[in-house]
Amino acid sequence: MPYQQEGSGMPDNTLTLIGPRIKGWREKRSMTLAELSRAAGISASTLSRLEAGKRAPNLELIVPIARELGLGLDDLVPRTAPDPRVPRTTKHVDGVRFETLSLESSPVQTYKITLPGKPKGGTEVPDPQVHEGREWLYVLSGRLRLVLGEQEVTLGSGEAAEFDTRVPHWMSAAGPGPVELLSIFSKEGKRIHLRARSTPR
Repeated sequence: MPYQQEGSGMPDNTLTLIGPRIKGWREKRSMTLAELSRAAGISASTLSRLEAGKRAPNLELIVPIARELGLGLDDLVPRTAPDPRVPRTTKHVDGVRFETLSLESSPVQTYKITLPGKPKGGTEVPDPQVHEGREWLYVLSGRLRLVLGEQEVTLGSGEAAEFDTRVPHWMSAAGPGPVELLSIFSKEGKRIHLRARSTPR
């Protein structure tokens, strides 16, 4: 049964990893259990139980052990990784669907974007946007119309593009069906894209 240490501030599964880490570092330093026991002023039985996960670690034990092994406390106390899952949110802006694939705090924002198909018998007049940064996109399905400066290209499923967003740019579906793509850009790029709109004519 895992031990519980009150007031440790660490979950039980983190505490149970400290003993094996001590043993691993001791062996890397080519120290016997008896040698570390004498150097740290901890009984061999206590150290043995600690390494085996049968004794709850505390600062009175860890600090002298870390000192004798030439380590910092961070080397013995594993950091608890945050939940890596990204909360999924969806926004609809002018008929375009944005699904978040990155955390709000991420230095770059990643979205799955679904652009509606081109209206039957109608055309869309580009309203290019300009902002700092670069954008990378990958077409998942459908055909994408990308206007970049004076040129216009059509990208199909499996094709990717990367461009300087200081160049006027605009995108829409190239046909009657919707187009899905992955897009990665800076927070400034996110702001511009969520405001951008296409004008059906």
